[in-house]
Amino acid sequence: MSILIKGGRVIDPANGIDDISDVLIDGGKIVKAEKNINDVAERVIDAEGKWVMPGLIDLHVHFREPGFERKETIRTGSRAAAMGGFTTVCCMPNTEPVVDNDIVVEFIKLKAERAGIVNVLPIGAISKGMKGEELADIGRMASAGICALSEDGKSVLNSALMKNAMRYATMFNLPVFDHCEDPSLTGKGQMNAGPQAAYMGLAGIPNDSEEVIVARDMILAESTKTAIHLCHISTKGSVTLIRQAKERGVKVTAEATPHHFTLCDEDITDYDANYKMAPPLRSREDREAVRQALADGTIEVISTDHAPHHVDEKNCEFQNALNGIIGLETSFPLANTELVGGGYLTPSGLVEKMSTNPGRILRNGKGTLSVGADADVTIADPNEEYIIDVDDMVSKAKNTPFGGRKVKGRILYTVVGGEIVVDNGVLMKK
Repeated sequence: MSILIKGGRVIDPANGIDDISDVLIDGGKIVKAEKNINDVAERVIDAEGKWVMPGLIDLHVHFREPGFERKETIRTGSRAAAMGGFTTVCCMPNTEPVVDNDIVVEFIKLKAERAGIVNVLPIGAISKGMKGEELADIGRMASAGICALSEDGKSVLNSALMKNAMRYATMFNLPVFDHCEDPSLTGKGQMNAGPQAAYMGLAGIPNDSEEVIVARDMILAESTKTAIHLCHISTKGSVTLIRQAKERGVKVTAEATPHHFTLCDEDITDYDANYKMAPPLRSREDREAVRQALADGTIEVISTDHAPHHVDEKNCEFQNALNGIIGLETSFPLANTELVGGGYLTPSGLVEKMSTNPGRILRNGKGTLSVGADADVTIADPNEEYIIDVDDMVSKAKNTPFGGRKVKGRILYTVVGGEIVVDNGVLMKK
C-alpha cells in the first residue's frame, strides 16, 4: 500500500530534518521525504499541525509471555505499543521459562510475527535461569535473533561472570542492557530512603544501591570495551558517574523512564502500590538531575520499562505489592508534557531520545525517515490536551499512577512496515 503523508512537521534527527514536509511510503519503505510531493498514493494522510516522526522505539518492555500471560501477552503488549506510537519494542527476558536459549527466542519471534502488530525484538538473559551462576547460551541466542543481553529485574552480582558476559556480548556485537541494583543495599526497602519513607513508616532504599552497580559495570565495560546501556537511571549520583565515564571514553548509554522524570517520592502519599517500582521514585533533587541529564545528553534514551501486573498483585498492601507500572500508552504524552513543555527538550530532542538514539543503539537501521528505510512512522498531535483514562488503555494490565492526569500530546497514526496499525487514534489490529 502506498501512503502519502502531507504537510506535517517532519522531525528526523538522524538526517537533521525539522521542517514542514511530505513523506511518501510504498512497498513498506520510505520512498521520498521532501517538500511538495505530488505522487498519487492509495492513502493520503493530512498531517498539518502534526509531528511526523520515525517510529518510536522502546528498548525496555516486559510482555510477560511465556509464563505470565495473565499479566500481558505478546499480542496485548504489542497492541499497547502501537497505541503509544511505538513501532519497535525490546522484550526483557524475565519470563517463565527465562529467555536463556534459542528455543524461547524463536517462540517469542513466532508469537510476534503471528500478532503482526509491531516489531518485537527479544533480549536474551545473561545467565541460565537468570540465577547469576552460569552464562546462558549467548551464541545460539545471537544466531536466533536477540537484540541485546540483560538480566533485567536483577543485577549479575558475580563480577567475574558479568565481565565474561561482556566479552561474549562484544564478540557477538550485542549491547548489554544493565539493571543496576545491589540487593544487599536494597534490603527490604519499599520506596526511596528519605523523609517521605520515614513519614509513611516504610523501609527505605538508598541511592547507593543503584550507584554501586552503575560504577562497577562501567568499570567492567571500560575494561572489556563493551557497549553497555544502563537501564532506568534514577539518581543524581548515577548521572554524575555516567558523565565521568563518558569523559573517559567508556561506551556507555543510559535511559530514563517517564515515571522517574515525572514523579518523585513526595507523590507517594496514600500507599497506592501503583507508585511502587524498581528503582523507586527518588527525591525531587534526583528527578531534576535526571531531567537535566536528558537535556544535556548524558541520558540519551527514554524507555518505558513497561511492567504489567495482574490487579491482585497491585491491589494489596504496599509492602506486598510487586514493582512496576505500565507505560507504553502514556510515554509520549508524559515526555511531551514534562520535557518539551517544561523546556528541557526541543521536539527534535524528544524524537532523538524516543526513536533516533534507540535505533542507533540497536544498530538495525530503525529510527530514521531516510529514503530506503523501513516505513516505520509515528504521527502525533503535540497540542491535544486530554485526561489519561485507564479504562481506555488496551494493555491487559492497568497498573499506572497516571490515571486522571492531564497531558498534552496524542498519538494519531502508527505505521509499521508501511501498514497503518493505528489509524487516526483507532487500533486496526485486534
